[in-house]
Order: sequence, then structure tokens, then C-alpha cells
Amino acid sequence: MMFRMNRAFVKESEIAEPLPERPISEHPNLVTARGLSLLEARVRELEAERTLARTSDDQSALARIARDLRYFQARRDSARLVTPPANSQQVRFGMRARLKLDDGAERSFQLVGEDEADPKAGLISYVSPLAKSLMGKGLGEQLAFGSQTAEIVALET
Repeated sequence: MMFRMNRAFVKESEIAEPLPERPISEHPNLVTARGLSLLEARVRELEAERTLARTSDDQSALARIARDLRYFQARRDSARLVTPPANSQQVRFGMRARLKLDDGAERSFQLVGEDEADPKAGLISYVSPLAKSLMGKGLGEQLAFGSQTAEIVALET
């Protein structure tokens, strides 16, 4: 004989709705040394959070952490560390390009992996439209930048 507990007797916090998986990009998981360190640090943080959530028996936190841990472990495991060539004359993954716009303003962007991207900090994913338009260009070359034209005035590794 099997008994089923009525949901009325189960605490709402014990009922965990399944969370959708975090989508994994179809692009190769290229990372800078900094990006790889960030992935490894995030896995360690999530493992520590999981330990805390287990001690407090927080099922919703455990579900979220498990989902995020699967994502970041997969990203860490599939990471391909790319070191930009020293003294390259063309924009490559991991490099920073400084652009001078028509209005005289300068902007700087580093091409990084998808998980490391932070456009406000000038870190753009190598699969972004701007990164694609920069890739392979050299000093003095121009490209469209919004409604302006930008010239590459410096490259840094």
C-alpha cells in the first residue's frame, strides 16, 4: 500500500519548481587567462553556496545553485585558453584596440570570451558585431561605429 502526502501538508519552500537550464553558446568557448580564472572562481563560489544551502536545507537555493554550477562547470571544462600573439599588428582575441571616433572621442575595447564580456568596462565578446568588425583589422584602419567612423589608433596585448 502506497501513501501520497497531500500537498497541503508540504511546506511551500520544499516544493521546488524545475528551473530552466542556462543556455550554452554554440560558439567555441574561447577565454583569456582572466576569463578562465573568473570561471574557476565562480565554480568555487557556487560550491561554497551549495554547502551553505545544504546546511539550511534551502531547496530553492539548492536548485538554482545546482543549475548555475552545471553551467559554469561546463563552461570551465570546455574553455579554450587563447593568448594573443605578442606585438600583433592586427586585432586578435584577447587584445585591446583603442579607437578614435569622428568626433575626437576615444574608446577602448578588449575582445574576450562570452562569459567575461562586460561592455561597460570595455570588455566585448568576440562574437559581438563590434568585435567581428574589429577582428583582423590593423592600425590606421577604419570601421563603422554606430553613426560614426572609428580609426584604430592603438593595439595592446
